Amino acid sequence: MFDQLTGRIVGRLARVEPRRHATALVLGLLADLPRKNCWTLAEHAGDSTPDGMQHLLHRAKWDADAVRDDVCAYVVEHLAEDEAVLVVDETGDLKKGTATVGVQRQYTGTAGRIENSQVAVYLVYSAACGHAAIDRALYVPRSWTDDLDRCRTAGTAEDLTFTTKPVLAARMITRALDAGTPARWVAGDEVYGDNPHLRAALEDRRTGYVLVVSSTHQVTTVAE
Repeated sequence: MFDQLTGRIVGRLARVEPRRHATALVLGLLADLPRKNCWTLAEHAGDSTPDGMQHLLHRAKWDADAVRDDVCAYVVEHLAEDEAVLVVDETGDLKKGTATVGVQRQYTGTAGRIENSQVAVYLVYSAACGHAAIDRALYVPRSWTDDLDRCRTAGTAEDLTFTTKPVLAARMITRALDAGTPARWVAGDEVYGDNPHLRAALEDRRTGYVLVVSSTHQVTTVAE
């Protein structure tokens, strides 16, 4: 099964070297390593320096969105069922510096408190026989999107604008459902349950959801 997945992904890379490093990267991420960064992944692959891994992630030309679609299609092929659930949640990577796109002091469940971190929203396909991530979106705070010089220095897209986590989630859910991903429900915590637009979008699609709401969330009823 691993060969089938990597066979799809490496086809998105034009050169042999990035293909080899892409395979080694995935194997390293799946390995039981105490820490996972370009140095440890390179050592696991038998490389003397992290140059190849860093080149793959920073400079090599490949279509990340096409790889995302490959992974989603692969997951659906092996796990698809009508009662599957799409689960949306965010997670953070702790950072020391300020140059990584999206980094700032913010709450991250990784640490359970406010830390200097980069946060991304993920969409997971969960079925009875297994689960796997099928989409992702980096959350870029206003401290970045309101600072054009900082964004240009980091090499972000010219049209980058501030987007909330629920909107990022809605885009990923829409993309998955539009692609024919079979799922009966969407699940998420109060970050997403408190957002009326996400709930409305799911209701418009007649897609069920179980979304947590905060204790202070107000619900409008027809009761007099």
